[in-house]
Amino acid sequence: MASARVVLVTHPPRGAQAFARGLVGARLAACVSSVRLASQYRWRGKIESARETLLVIKTTAARLRALERHVRAEHPYECPEFVVLAPSAVAASYLRWLAAETR
Repeated sequence: MASARVVLVTHPPRGAQAFARGLVGARLAACVSSVRLASQYRWRGKIESARETLLVIKTTAARLRALERHVRAEHPYECPEFVVLAPSAVAASYLRWLAAETR
């Protein structure tokens, strides 16, 4: 059975929904949820603030490499966030759906 993964990627608000749709369309993700947020971060020695969209990407361990390649190639940030979380438990029916949608 596939192993579920949740990947966090921030994206500028403009283009975030198209980026998310492309991930699902390419079967790199079964689902991408988005949350608008305000971020504070250090970049090149300065503290910056930005409006961003957090993409919560649901995928499988088998698709992680391809997903990361896609994010690095297509994301507008020089250094995009790519944080992978491994859930400790996932409902069997959800896991079956996740695996089917990322094949």
